[in-house]
Amino acid sequence: MFATSKVYAYKPAIDAKAAILVDASTGQVLYEKNVHTKVPPASITKIMTMLLVMEDVEAGKVKLTDTVRTSTYASSIGGSQIWLKEGEEMPLEDMMKAIAIVSANDASTAVAEYIAGSQDDFVAMMNERAKQLGMRDTHFANPDGLPAPDHYSSAYDISVMARELLKHPKVLEWTSQWLTEIPRPAVPEGVYPLKNTNELIKRYRGADGLKTGMTEEAGYCLVGTARRDDFRLISVVLGADSDEARVTQSIKLLDYGFRNFARIPIAKKGEKVADAKVAGGTKETVPAIVRTDFGVVVERGKEDFIDKAFKQQRLTAPVKKGQKVGEYTISLEGKELAKIDAVAGEDVGRANILVVIFRGIRNFFARLFGLTS
Repeated sequence: MFATSKVYAYKPAIDAKAAILVDASTGQVLYEKNVHTKVPPASITKIMTMLLVMEDVEAGKVKLTDTVRTSTYASSIGGSQIWLKEGEEMPLEDMMKAIAIVSANDASTAVAEYIAGSQDDFVAMMNERAKQLGMRDTHFANPDGLPAPDHYSSAYDISVMARELLKHPKVLEWTSQWLTEIPRPAVPEGVYPLKNTNELIKRYRGADGLKTGMTEEAGYCLVGTARRDDFRLISVVLGADSDEARVTQSIKLLDYGFRNFARIPIAKKGEKVADAKVAGGTKETVPAIVRTDFGVVVERGKEDFIDKAFKQQRLTAPVKKGQKVGEYTISLEGKELAKIDAVAGEDVGRANILVVIFRGIRNFFARLFGLTS
């Protein structure tokens, strides 16, 4: 579990209703403007739609090769679409490509109905997942983002669900494609062309996603993401005046992030960050390790001023491998940047009574003669 803080250098002026820039790995906020203002998210909504699908794929509940059938309702959805016909069938992956690349509302509805049985049940899943992710500024009314009462989100919440979606790299295979096509027997050509709605992927080095949105109410919106080396950023621009503006403002945010900040690796998955003391164990300490690669983002030039601290919990044997043993905190100039749980790297059993008595005597004399540190 990560807990993160905000890190700022000189801030650019972003011409949009709301905006945020975050480190994709930790969620550290590098720039913010009206980040908790509730606004209509338009087709940015489909980030949550895609997330629920990918989580079901990962859980083995569905497969990307599954066949999705288009209902009468799905075929009647307006807005951006691929003009699915009632009864038309398509592999789930091709439906997802249509959602990710051309923001197809009809495909979003068909997929929602396939996953949950009905759009209403899928929307309930969307709101439950938003709650689980701590998205307090968000309520969904549909899976596509078409204007509806009580359908809103915020720049901050959108960055949260975007980070979660990026845990499924398959999505970036789709969102990074500018032009492609999908097989489609229902049309005379036998294929259907897909042209990406996100011009950022053409115009910005390292950009490979993520999602556009636009309605008259929402304005022009764009969630962008770009990676350079091992540093990935997520930008959110909501309520820009035009397609060009949402791209240029996203570029301004990403430039700000890559120019002013550096990602500093702290520990690799499974790496020991400290030894945690264990009372009454067969061993007196247990290695405290991190469960995932861990790093922080700092302003360039301040990399050497990072402080690391381990605060352990009180531990009494037995201790199980994987059990939380404390927290590893990274700070800069007295300000906490990030915190991650540290867990036991191995089991520690309970010591027998003779070992406990011996250690008690040893520790008594060590304290008596001032030999403890």
